[in-house]
Amino acid sequence: MTARSSGTQSQFPADFLWGTATAAHQIEGNNVNSDCWVLENVTPTIFREPSLDAANSLELWPVDLDLVKSIGLKAYRFSLEWARIEPEPDRFSNAMLDHYKAIIEGCRARGLVPIVTYNHFTVPKWFAARGGWLNADAPDLFARFCERSTRHFGDLISHAITLNEPNIALQLWATLPGLMARLGPVLGPMNAAAAKAVGSEQFEAANLMLLETAQATLPNMIAGHRAGRAAIKALQPSLPVGVSLAIADEQVGDCAEKRDAARETAYGAWLEAARGDDFVGVQNYGRNIWDAAGTRPVGSDAKTNDMGSEVHPPSLAGAVRYAHQASGCPVMVTEHGVGTHDDTIRAWLIPHALEGLKAVIDEGVPVLGYMHWSLLDNFEWIFGYEGQFGLCSFDRETFARKPKPSAAVLGAIAQRNGL
Repeated sequence: MTARSSGTQSQFPADFLWGTATAAHQIEGNNVNSDCWVLENVTPTIFREPSLDAANSLELWPVDLDLVKSIGLKAYRFSLEWARIEPEPDRFSNAMLDHYKAIIEGCRARGLVPIVTYNHFTVPKWFAARGGWLNADAPDLFARFCERSTRHFGDLISHAITLNEPNIALQLWATLPGLMARLGPVLGPMNAAAAKAVGSEQFEAANLMLLETAQATLPNMIAGHRAGRAAIKALQPSLPVGVSLAIADEQVGDCAEKRDAARETAYGAWLEAARGDDFVGVQNYGRNIWDAAGTRPVGSDAKTNDMGSEVHPPSLAGAVRYAHQASGCPVMVTEHGVGTHDDTIRAWLIPHALEGLKAVIDEGVPVLGYMHWSLLDNFEWIFGYEGQFGLCSFDRETFARKPKPSAAVLGAIAQRNGL
């Protein structure tokens, strides 16, 4: 009898968290006080289309929570929207704080573990107009938001994530320089148009940055993570707090130096900053193979996503192993998935990637849970609604949700807590 058929070796830890993830701006709709809303609606813009109503989850969040439960999952990672909670500097909306508290309580009522991201890319437009993360006061402003939110509902949260993928700009510049070079010439004019739209002299978005801006914001973003963590811990000392990072599985082809340099640029400072956190979030969507000339092209026989990038299930295990080795922290997979209109690829990816993740756990790496990206097809930033990452589709006119076959695949694994 094989290990898998015996039903023992394929079991995940008893307290393993099976869930899915969303981000407020991508599903809620009409986030008019955010930096991203401004950028989507100026000319020029690199956004394919504006977010508009998104999936109307600001109103339909109970439907979303029911979906998570019906799929058979046990955790829900979602984000607070800073621009709704603090639409003007130091003016906090009790109504919006109550709104997010209701979502957390809604998770608890359904037996779902609430994993809360305090900032998932978007920031208030007033924050961007002050220079975003370039502003010397940015860490303190973020800590103030964390303190106010935690005071309102921190006792109900299971795990807190300060920042979502604060390393994303550096990662993209390190691993996809061609793409970023094409986008780069539009970023400056777009930010200038945004500054004019809000009546300020500057406008720095939180996740769309030129290389020099990403390098300049790094110290402040790390300081922001630490200040936010301290603010949360001051009120809820036992609440696990971490940061989630975008981490590809960086592999050596014929040039270890190129691989190591990319790792240092994209992840080094952040994995060092994560030391001492309760966990580090890993968000993985693929791998890069480094040769002397750069990253190796995708093989002709590879499965690919809608952008033509390789879908490589073992990459999740590689990213998790590296994150733990570099940070010393337990790991939570806070995002993993694939952007594709072909749900059979998603249904294939999930069990094969989880097989590798289980092997990493068997090696002794502490992995707390797996949050699939995403619950819904949603507004995928500059790609608009073309990017389809959801376990469920939704109708943009009626907002009706419909689970895909891949949802049943993940749900069955979660229910038996094993492969």
